[in-house]
Amino acid sequence: MTHDTNAESSRRSTLLAVGGRSDDFRSLRTILEAGDWNVREAASYDEAANLMEDGPPAVIACDAELPDGDWKDLFHLAAALENPPPVVVVSRHADERLWAEVLNAGGYDLLARPFESAEVLRVMDMASRHGRTSAAAG
Repeated sequence: MTHDTNAESSRRSTLLAVGGRSDDFRSLRTILEAGDWNVREAASYDEAANLMEDGPPAVIACDAELPDGDWKDLFHLAAALENPPPVVVVSRHADERLWAEVLNAGGYDLLARPFESAEVLRVMDMASRHGRTSAAAG
């Protein structure tokens, strides 16, 4: 039996992980690829904007602070897309104030670092389903 890797990868959801340190990316990639996700990485807002020109991801996970902006900048970029992907903000200092700010601005959720596998998979799977439902309704 042969595997059609193109068909297989097209069934997988894509996460665009923006910002973060390399160990954070490695941790996120390890968790999500085991859960049937493709993970693309961008170190900055500009790099993420360039990657999104190739097509929007199912979900964006963005550090609260980026070298050339912050999560709000990326949220506004994503919101301008025809089918905006849900944006999950990631922070080592995830508190109720930031969580409320993210939700009030229209972000999907807030994830704390260091990552907990079950929480990452739960949030990303729910965000992906939310994105697909929103796209189908629009």
